[in-house]
Amino acid sequence: MCGIIGYVGFRKAVPLLLEGLKRMEYRGYDSAGIAVIGPERLYVKKQSGKIANLALSLANNHVTGTVGIGHTRWATHGIPSDANAHPHVDGLGNIALIHNGIIENYAKIRQELTKRGHIFQSETDTETLVHLIGELYDGDLVKAVQEALRHVQGTYGLAIIAQSEPDKIVAARMGSPIIIGLGNGENFVASDMAAFVEHTRNVTYLNDGEIAVIQRDSVQHMTLENRVVNKKIERILYDLTEIEKGGYPHFMLKEIHEQPRTVEDAFRGRLLPEEGTVKFGGLESVLDRLFDLKRMIIVACGTSWHAGLVGEYLIEELSGIPVEVEYASEFRYRNPIIEDGTMVLAISQSGETVDTLAAVNEAKRKGALVLGLCNVVGSTIARETNAGIYLHAGPEIGVASTKAFTSQITILAMIALLLGRRRWMSSEKGRLFIDELRAVPGKIQTILDQEKRIKSLAPLFDKYPNALYLGRGANFPVALEGALKLKEISYVHAEGYPAAEMKHGPIALIEPGMPVVVIAIQDGTYEKILSNIEEVRARKGKVIAIANDGDTEIASRADQVITIPGTHDLLTPLLTAIPLQLLAYHVAVLKKRDIDQPRNLAKSVTVE
Repeated sequence: MCGIIGYVGFRKAVPLLLEGLKRMEYRGYDSAGIAVIGPERLYVKKQSGKIANLALSLANNHVTGTVGIGHTRWATHGIPSDANAHPHVDGLGNIALIHNGIIENYAKIRQELTKRGHIFQSETDTETLVHLIGELYDGDLVKAVQEALRHVQGTYGLAIIAQSEPDKIVAARMGSPIIIGLGNGENFVASDMAAFVEHTRNVTYLNDGEIAVIQRDSVQHMTLENRVVNKKIERILYDLTEIEKGGYPHFMLKEIHEQPRTVEDAFRGRLLPEEGTVKFGGLESVLDRLFDLKRMIIVACGTSWHAGLVGEYLIEELSGIPVEVEYASEFRYRNPIIEDGTMVLAISQSGETVDTLAAVNEAKRKGALVLGLCNVVGSTIARETNAGIYLHAGPEIGVASTKAFTSQITILAMIALLLGRRRWMSSEKGRLFIDELRAVPGKIQTILDQEKRIKSLAPLFDKYPNALYLGRGANFPVALEGALKLKEISYVHAEGYPAAEMKHGPIALIEPGMPVVVIAIQDGTYEKILSNIEEVRARKGKVIAIANDGDTEIASRADQVITIPGTHDLLTPLLTAIPLQLLAYHVAVLKKRDIDQPRNLAKSVTVE
């Protein structure tokens, strides 16, 4: 992985390919390259490093070709290097290919091709595939791709061109997203609609096992077995301004500050205040099964998994339904017990996370009701689940998720309310919960207004290699998320723990001056949290407390205090997450990190 862009049309391909690559730059990558069909040969240029380097090397090019492909790579097989960058070409230099995913049986194929005289220039699995296509090519690129992919095991999103067939791109998909953009006298292919949204909003999506033949004035969809597939043309709704920084120095900071709006957008039009409940249009078809629910399993990865943990507290407390939260990457490789009345809820910002998608397929195979909670409209998980809910958070460009996290918690709170009202919660309690939820956006804004104060705490993290984050109840997952944010973008090692568990190991890490962030909300565990703070102070750790407005006691216990407004205990994660996001951001800025594209990370993880 990471980013695919292709163009067929009447304009010069190089500027459009570079533009598309830059639009996908947020996804994380280590090298970039393009291939364009020229009058006599394929023009291929690729190199490790930033797209800006590639653009500079192309500044004086005279390539006028109007068909080409471009790629940003996030290394899986082989180190980041010019040789390992995409596109890769076959032995005759006729076919060029770009690839997201992993070809699992590439070593066997490579060995067979080597015996037949093929010479490889890279360490990648991708080069093996393009050589295989070249081996099978007899003048029909579509036929060669179909045949080659029948020999392949693994995941792929592909875009392929051939000098000998200069009017087309062939695209294919198995487990890695491919989107076709439909223009007027020109068409696009990409792994992310951001790559071409400036030029067209009309799209079709490839499903697993499908290929597309993309030409200037037509797009044909078919299966690997050559069966024609008719596609519905869909419309991208978001605006181009949503994938621009809007005056902020980084996308991450912009997205942190968007949260008053994105939380409101998550519940807008879905609340029924008079009845004290909610409605989700995307769940209408499965409400009967949902209301007969006996058990819920939430599957997710990373930040979405942390949101799922918050959801566990919300759903069990408000509805009494048992909830398990599992890493999707573990769920897919064991034999999960799914009996009648089990619902599996898959959470993924991108809707393309490969482990979460595999968990969806396993749950469906075992007969569970499977729901999706995604941000990207038309994403694979949104299409593969029985029903689902969109976050409506808008494009999230920063690799470190922020606004998607709070939007996921907002939706999970509403699911908990829906189930709770169906079971035992009174309409009056439902109305009170809704009142608190509707007040959250304004309360988030009051925390954002403290950014200057939060920024002033960043130097506390500058001299120490470790940090500890502690929370209890529904704020334990927020401690995990706060630690993850610090790790992701500042590269400071951090651990999140239930506060009471600190004594069982992590306390050994505490040394004089080490920052310990404690979420100390005035709920049923407040007195216990104060005791945990004293244990940190006794070892001269530096306590940074997230506490309620008006808490006079915490000031005498903590070295620094960030305050948040009061709300329903179960909704506090929507508030406590905000200062931890800002803190991580400003520590990373202080350390001069690459905020939106942290090293080694990718926005949408489409490989195992």
